Amino acid sequence: MERRRHKAAALFARGLTVSQVARRLAVSVSTASVWRKAYKEHGLAGLAPKPVPGRPKKLALKLRERLWEILLAGALAYGFPNDLWTLKRIAAVIRREFGVRYHPGHVWKILCAANWSCQVPERRAIQRNEEAIAHWKRYKWPHIKKVPRTWRPPCVPR
Repeated sequence: MERRRHKAAALFARGLTVSQVARRLAVSVSTASVWRKAYKEHGLAGLAPKPVPGRPKKLALKLRERLWEILLAGALAYGFPNDLWTLKRIAAVIRREFGVRYHPGHVWKILCAANWSCQVPERRAIQRNEEAIAHWKRYKWPHIKKVPRTWRPPCVPR
């Protein structure tokens, strides 16, 4: 966007009108008019990008990158009893590492912004016997499973 504003300034310097500049740069006439006014009053500095309004983020980009490193290392590596990240645990990590308090619901927004998704671990019984399950699937299941019959057209009354 800044490049377009600088092109507009060059076109205004050559003497083109607001509507001509708007047409060449594919912007609205009102936008080109605002750019011309800013260029006349402040020069190229008036066309510089403005900071985004609003409250700054609590976690800067570098801190978020450090958070991703911690999360990718795993919850066990951080000292939790199992390798499961919950929103409460992540909020606690953010508080301990960076001194910033986040509600667990807002932690989810941070994770979504980084394209993370919810991953629920599969529950398995402690006494599960993988060998017995594999044997059952190979030898018992084929005899129990229904076998599809060949397709026959339905009986049509005569």
